[in-house]
Amino acid sequence: MTLDFQTDVFEKEKIVLADTEEYIIRGGRHLFPLLPKAFAGIKQIGVIGWSSQGPAQAQNLRDSLEGTGIKVKVGLRENSSSIPEAESVGFTQENGTLGEMYAVIAESDMVLLLISDAALAQNYQKVFDAIRPGATLGLSHGFLIGYLKSIGVSVPENINVVGVCPKGMGPSVRRLYEQGKEVNGAGINASFAVYQDINGKATDYALGWSVALGSPFTFMTTLESEYKSDIFGERGILLGAVHGIVESLYTWFLQHGYSKEEAFINSVESITGPISQVISKKGMMAVYDSLNDADKETFRLAYSAAYGPAFEILMEIYYEVASGNELRSVIDASERFARYPMGKIDGTEMWQVGEAVRAKRDPNQIPINPVTAGVYIATMMAQIDLLREKGHPYSEIANESIIEAVDSLNPYMDYKGVAYMVDNCSTTARLGSRKWAPRFDYILAQQAYPALDKGLQVDEEQFDNFVNSDIHQVLSVCAELRPSVDISVMG
Repeated sequence: MTLDFQTDVFEKEKIVLADTEEYIIRGGRHLFPLLPKAFAGIKQIGVIGWSSQGPAQAQNLRDSLEGTGIKVKVGLRENSSSIPEAESVGFTQENGTLGEMYAVIAESDMVLLLISDAALAQNYQKVFDAIRPGATLGLSHGFLIGYLKSIGVSVPENINVVGVCPKGMGPSVRRLYEQGKEVNGAGINASFAVYQDINGKATDYALGWSVALGSPFTFMTTLESEYKSDIFGERGILLGAVHGIVESLYTWFLQHGYSKEEAFINSVESITGPISQVISKKGMMAVYDSLNDADKETFRLAYSAAYGPAFEILMEIYYEVASGNELRSVIDASERFARYPMGKIDGTEMWQVGEAVRAKRDPNQIPINPVTAGVYIATMMAQIDLLREKGHPYSEIANESIIEAVDSLNPYMDYKGVAYMVDNCSTTARLGSRKWAPRFDYILAQQAYPALDKGLQVDEEQFDNFVNSDIHQVLSVCAELRPSVDISVMG
């Protein structure tokens, strides 16, 4: 299997991930001089929206395109509450870089549509009416394509449609870009897709967009594959599952005689600290290999207990996403916000305990708890195996199930707790995490931990599948493409 594309601007690089050859673009600031060629014919890029991705992408593009003559202009609703925020970072009506969203759509050669998914569903026709023939529509998420497919509507035939999908929340996209000013190549990985190409330039437009965002490497996907893996992934290990896992583990540790502080350290701190760090740098097997013999056996037992229940919930999530049910639920939920806004998710005891733990944290005293590691990695592997079963490419699987978790999202939970991680993400992600985290919490408490406590035997075949999985080779290749700096979430 080979995933390939043609570009007249950037140099491709071949990587071999298990049984697949994939071509990528390795990013970096040394490529910025190529951006005018990549964006040939584009004089203005309109960035529509100012939620999770909008601020980061608008600023990164503006900085990368400085001196090229290509204008980056932000489009917002009239009287939007986000106008002062955009103005505070230099996008103003006075300097011609801020305007009403539909006016900006109509005058831009490339339109990056970064409004919420619910707003996309409600306003897509007005967007299509405003965008001019021959322009390029850019999406950072395949939600709109999935929604249009579910209602039998097509995009206009006279525009390019491309996707560039950063594998991290907007604040991460901006922070690592800023760090990249000092270390070339720091940034958030992205996938790109070409959905419709009317002038033969769509691929270079998409790749230019990704390079300008600071992506250290850009890999190929389709918008349909992206929205399925992305919406699924954020309900899985990226947000929903990890939240459910730590809530359930905290309770399990309390039941087994740990103090509140010890329970938090061995659940949340263990995952967001040493477990994430080891996976990020050395892979999942390195977590297991770091344990002593007794802890390895505990890991194997916890893995065996958690894999099946986690796979069951993940399989349900994937079906809900692929069928369109989850997309519709996001739209329905947004219509209830006026009456029932999204509630807080860090009001339970453990997150209050966590504030005190973080205040006196000693990173050298945080253990890799074998139960926590077994449950977390079992859920991560269940997600990997399900996506592979559904035909997703390995680069997408690695990013949506591992790299985004340990390099982009978990550091935010480590810094300020679960709400800081989840609520820095899109509305769709926030809704999905709130909906599915309790399902993971419940099924682990009902099925995994009782089996563990009763002395369930290790499922040797299942564990051998983990040890021999192709994902370890995939991660070793991806590790070589990893940014040379860790994200700084403070500030």
